[in-house]
Amino acid sequence: MSARTILVAGTASHVGKSTVAAGLCRSLANRGLSVAPFKAQNMSNNARAVARATGEGFGEIGISQYVQANAARTPATTDHNPVLLKPRGDGESQLVLDGEAIEHFAAGEYYETHWERAKATAEAAHGRLAAAHDIVIAEGAGSIAEINLHDRDLANLETARFADADVLLVADIERGGVFASILGTLELLPDDVRDRIEGVVVTKFRGDRSILAPGIDRIEELTGVPVLGVLPYDDPGLPEEDSVSLPAPDSAGTMGDEDGVDPDRSVTVAVPRFPRASNVTDVEPLARVPGVRVRFVPLSAPLDADAVVLTGTKNTVDDAIAAAEDGLYEELRAFDGPIVGLCGGYQLLGERLSNASIEGTGETETVEGAGVLPVETRFSREKTVEPVERQLRGCGPLADASGTVSGYEIHMGDSDPLADADIERPFDGGGAADGDVLGTYLHGLFENRLAREAFVDHVYAATGRDRPETGGDRKSPYDRAAGLVERIDLEPFGL
Repeated sequence: MSARTILVAGTASHVGKSTVAAGLCRSLANRGLSVAPFKAQNMSNNARAVARATGEGFGEIGISQYVQANAARTPATTDHNPVLLKPRGDGESQLVLDGEAIEHFAAGEYYETHWERAKATAEAAHGRLAAAHDIVIAEGAGSIAEINLHDRDLANLETARFADADVLLVADIERGGVFASILGTLELLPDDVRDRIEGVVVTKFRGDRSILAPGIDRIEELTGVPVLGVLPYDDPGLPEEDSVSLPAPDSAGTMGDEDGVDPDRSVTVAVPRFPRASNVTDVEPLARVPGVRVRFVPLSAPLDADAVVLTGTKNTVDDAIAAAEDGLYEELRAFDGPIVGLCGGYQLLGERLSNASIEGTGETETVEGAGVLPVETRFSREKTVEPVERQLRGCGPLADASGTVSGYEIHMGDSDPLADADIERPFDGGGAADGDVLGTYLHGLFENRLAREAFVDHVYAATGRDRPETGGDRKSPYDRAAGLVERIDLEPFGL
């Protein structure tokens, strides 16, 4: 018997679909149901390496579906996000099908030549999930009512159809106009999908619920669709799906230290905001540590912080050129504190990036790095995608840690020490450390408590401040999301 599918669709981007989907995955799993997340087509540079569902080896999926699989307590596979588009700038994206990178395409070319293949890939993946689980929680993308895309809306309309899904519509009240967005969305839907809408959930509400009641009564009267829940404004702390929530490349923004530690006893980690940043979720575990502020800063800004972490980038070459031109390299060379580079950030810390025409612009063979690690990165067409375990040896900003850490690698190119370099290897699988600078290809490093605690302790020690005594990290984001969605009436879905 095929599983029931619930499609969590939205009136717009960033209305809380990912949080609602993750919360439903955990809440229903807590009831003893076998739950699988699904997103037919995702566009994100925040990806994870997971087992391929259609063969041996590993592939890439969007971070939200990895998170939702964890919430559902099921091993993540490429079936959970069979079509992934990874933007790389200039209107192009890398197409990933069943976890395997195919090629880079402009949007028009993708829809003209590969959309039917992508649709078939997504439909087959959903069929496998539906056959193996009790319920599939599918997540839509953006707005379900983008009428210019209704003939090729794989994540929303096509998923609703081929999955025979019941739809939960998510609307965000934080930005205002929630009732107009609900009404407009329902009016613009094709009739067959409009008939699948079982109810609406309003997210990010602040204040007195009774003030909202007249609006809810009226929208139900106008549409005939019930409002099944109103969720308060709360961030469970789930990793972000994409860069929508990040500050613009030329502006700053801070997250973390929600527990109110005295600013004089806090530390700040600067994260330079690459124009093509990817896997920025790597720094989110640091922001959940009491006393730690993670501050995204423009490449041209002074590194006025206690430590620096460089995230990955989807186009290392172009971001390396931008970093050099905007003054980040000079700031890194002058910075007197712990520096960690992750994946593309590791590559940028080195002396140079060679064979760069394969990875980037096609106009040059060698690009300058910051020169704070004596390594050279050489690009090739071979792409590494795999989950890994590494033995942390303890050096650089992780000097006080040793033991096993896990994560994943997604990168093109390899980084090796220069011939006369005297570096330490922080892991049995590579990386490089020189003084207080460390680089590694290991995404998810700070998800490991061992590494996270060692880094935070090291940053505090470098500042000479005493780390405050706290109750530890916040409650599991999966459980917080589940608690949030318990306010949704799922009876119309037979649950």
